[in-house]
Amino acid sequence: MHNTKLPHEARIKELLSIVASLRNPDTGCKWHLSQDFSSIAPYTVEEAYEVLEAIENKDMPALRDELGDLLFQVVYHSRLAEEGQEFNFNDVVDATCEKMIRRHPQVFDAELNRTTNLTKTWEQHKREERELPAQQSVLSTVESKQPAINQAYKLQKKASSVGFDWDNIQAVIDKLDEEIAELKDEIRNNNHSRIESELGDVLFSCINLARHLQVNPEVSLRRTNQRFSRRFEYIEQQLKMSGLSMEECSLAELDALWDQAKNYYAQLDT
Repeated sequence: MHNTKLPHEARIKELLSIVASLRNPDTGCKWHLSQDFSSIAPYTVEEAYEVLEAIENKDMPALRDELGDLLFQVVYHSRLAEEGQEFNFNDVVDATCEKMIRRHPQVFDAELNRTTNLTKTWEQHKREERELPAQQSVLSTVESKQPAINQAYKLQKKASSVGFDWDNIQAVIDKLDEEIAELKDEIRNNNHSRIESELGDVLFSCINLARHLQVNPEVSLRRTNQRFSRRFEYIEQQLKMSGLSMEECSLAELDALWDQAKNYYAQLDT
């Protein structure tokens, strides 16, 4: 049995022991023994989103629990790597500590000029760590295997770190207006491949605007999704009480219910 009353400083070791027990070839859990990095990766992503949801809901007990689940994922991947003789959990902790100290010299180096551009310093350290060849693009470290919104945001941040960026918010807005106008032109021309391309440019510009406004586009869109779902469910509830279905209603009637839902939740949020 695992001791649930260990001192706090020993609980990480206990967690490592629990994961090792789950992966024990002789006495471990059959399901856990069948897992590898690829099969566990979706659970890791899921746990990260559950952390985000707890933060959005300002649910601190849930955040505590979800951070624990995310920590379990870190330990689990570390255990898989240890079994493959690649690295272990201690190596992960060591690498993270060293990286944070190295990337924040303004905190850990008292002699550093604190007026240094910290964003550029951060990006410079990351490039040096990866030892990019001089001819390699600064964008080459942005992974393609991630959600497109996040990839676009990171591409823009990388480009900005070397000075390729608009220097005022109006220029960003003007660029978005320009891309929308180009999209409208292609819609009138009914050119599907060009519509797809121009719509991508509009989305990219929206993400760029979010970045300049210091708004996380993923969080912003998730909150819009939540508002949409909440309002849509309100419409469903109102129709159910009236004995109607959406198919029986005109678009004007549904739109009126949508406005009603917006007003209802706006009052709750004030």
